[in-house]
Amino acid sequence: MSSSKKTHTNQSGVKNPRHDSASSGLKSKLHARNRNREPYDLDALIELKPGLKAHLKPNKYGTTSVDFANPKAVKLLNQALLGFYYGIPNWEFPEANLVPPIPGRADYLHYLADLLAESTNGKIPQGKEIKGLDIGTGASLIYPILGVVEYDWDFVATDIDPNSIASAAKIIENNTILNSKIELLLQETKESIFKNVIKPGEAFDFSMCNPPFHATRDAATKGTRRKVNNLTGNQQSTPDLNFSGNQNELITPGGEPKFIKTMIRESKAFAKQCRWFTTLVSRQDYLKDIYKHLKRAEATSVKTIPMGTGNKISRIVAWSFTENT
Repeated sequence: MSSSKKTHTNQSGVKNPRHDSASSGLKSKLHARNRNREPYDLDALIELKPGLKAHLKPNKYGTTSVDFANPKAVKLLNQALLGFYYGIPNWEFPEANLVPPIPGRADYLHYLADLLAESTNGKIPQGKEIKGLDIGTGASLIYPILGVVEYDWDFVATDIDPNSIASAAKIIENNTILNSKIELLLQETKESIFKNVIKPGEAFDFSMCNPPFHATRDAATKGTRRKVNNLTGNQQSTPDLNFSGNQNELITPGGEPKFIKTMIRESKAFAKQCRWFTTLVSRQDYLKDIYKHLKRAEATSVKTIPMGTGNKISRIVAWSFTENT
C-alpha cells in the first residue's frame, strides 16, 4: 500500500466587505473553486434571510459577526449561503437535525473533483456520466445538493433514519435543479454501510461520507462545550449544539474510528463497483490505524487530502482497489 498527501496553495484574495464577516482576518484555507473564499456579503445574506440580522453580534475579537454559538443563527446563515451563492432557495429540515456548514462541505466535493480529474488528464469530469454515493446524507442532503450545483453529478444518497430520507425527499421536490439527479435509499441494516446499498451491477465513481464523530452523548456534549468556548470565550456547562444534530448524526458505537474500519472492511466486497471510496477523518491520530486497515484490505491506492476552514483542520482519506484510477 502506498500513501500520498496532496498540498494545496492558499490564494485567498480576501476583500473588505461592507460588514465584517466570520472569516474576516483569517487566511482562507478553502479550495480555489470554493464560492465562499471571500468574506460573506452579509448585506445580501440578510436581504435573503432578514431574520439573520437579529443574530449579528461582536465576536470575541470585537468585530461584527454571526452568533455562531446560536443554532438558529447558524441555520439561517447556511440557508442564506445556499440560497445566495448556490441558487438553492428552499432548504428546510427539522430543527433537531445537523446544520452543515456550507463552505467546508463544498470543499469535500471540490477535492473529489480533483481526485477524479487525475484520471482525465486534469479535466474535471462533469455531468451525469459521474455517479456518487453519499453515505449518511442526513436530513439536509447537503453533499448531493452541492455536487449537483457545482458539477451536475448524479447521486445515490443513503441514510439509516427514515425521517432524514423524508426530509431529503422534500428538499428535492422543492428545488427544481435537484429533480431526477438524486436517488434516495434507506439503509435498513444499521450495522452495514455498503451492504444492501450498492446493488449488483451498479457502479459508482466515488463514495463519500462524513462519519458520526462520537461514541457517546457525553463525548458529543464535551465536544460542543469546547467549540462554544472557542467561539465565545465563555465557559458553558450545558451548551446548545450550535450546529444541532440528532443521535444518528453525531453518535455511533465505537465512534468515528470503528465506523471507518467497518467502511474499509465492507468496501473490499464492492471493490469492482466503486472507483474511489472516501471519508472525512476528523483527527490526525486516527490515520495510522486507518492505513493499517487499508493495507489489510489490500487497497491498491491510498491518498490523504488535507482540508481546512478557518482554524479547523481535517482531511479526506481515499482508497481504491483498481490499479488504473
